[in-house]
Amino acid sequence: MKFFTVLLLPLLASAAILPDTIGAFKRTATSQPSISDRQIWDEYALKASESATYENDGEKFTAVAYRMQDPTGALAAFQWQRPAGATASTAAKLAVETKTGLMLVYGNYLLTFDGYKPSKPELDTALNALQNVDNSSLPVLASYLPSDGLQANSERYVTGPVALQRFLPAVPPSVAGFHFGAEAQLGTFHSEKGDMPLAIFNYPTPQIAMQQGPVFEKLPGAVVKRSGPMIAVVFSPPDPNYAEHLLAQVRYQAEITRDEYVPTLRDNPGVLLSNAFMLIGILLGLAIVSGVFFGAIRGFRRKVSKGQDADGLISLDIQ
Repeated sequence: MKFFTVLLLPLLASAAILPDTIGAFKRTATSQPSISDRQIWDEYALKASESATYENDGEKFTAVAYRMQDPTGALAAFQWQRPAGATASTAAKLAVETKTGLMLVYGNYLLTFDGYKPSKPELDTALNALQNVDNSSLPVLASYLPSDGLQANSERYVTGPVALQRFLPAVPPSVAGFHFGAEAQLGTFHSEKGDMPLAIFNYPTPQIAMQQGPVFEKLPGAVVKRSGPMIAVVFSPPDPNYAEHLLAQVRYQAEITRDEYVPTLRDNPGVLLSNAFMLIGILLGLAIVSGVFFGAIRGFRRKVSKGQDADGLISLDIQ
């Protein structure tokens, strides 16, 4: 069994991700996309990738699919790979478009189309053909980033030390504490006195954030605020007043879900006893009605048979 599994592994690894056709376009070539900054891709948990060329009546475009381990990795790759001049698109919840292309997140997939913008039916065809789709929720940390003054396409999601050193080298990985399970959302904000990056680090518990807060405050030029399990930090802000304005907007809102058993009428002993007596009454009523009905039939049959009971018992008069 293991021997056949080993033989099948290359076939499974080379299985196509993208469909053979997208609308009227047919796939003409398939290859592996060029992967640079492999360490960051590994940190975002890239599992597979594929590039395919599609053609139809002289028109041609290229589609690239990146399958990540989960939607968090897809979000991080999306923020990192989207073009600087891209604008928001309605093709998906996370989607941007350029003059000649489209980029979007679908579950744990990052998809790019270069040279053509698929219509919704064409896009649905491509999305429905994807395998091993993870439709779990996206991380909510990105929603805590203030929108006022945020530079377009400047967000970066960080899940490990490699991306942190690339996008925010002012914070050493030892300070971020990724071994605690930390993740971070970065964004650049514009003010009249200059641009400033804001980073929001999220930890599993408020206690860990309380522990890491003083460590962040020791960093040169750091202005730090803790809110629940989150730590927001700005470094050497050119406009301290605006930095305080940004930090004030980072407010953790806890959502408490309480599982509580709600008693029903079935849990009331009085109702149970009442229902039992009601059932007994119904059965007793049915017994009386059926007895009267049966007796009436016997009387009718006796009358028809002139006093003789066809169903009467045979008795032996033995003295």
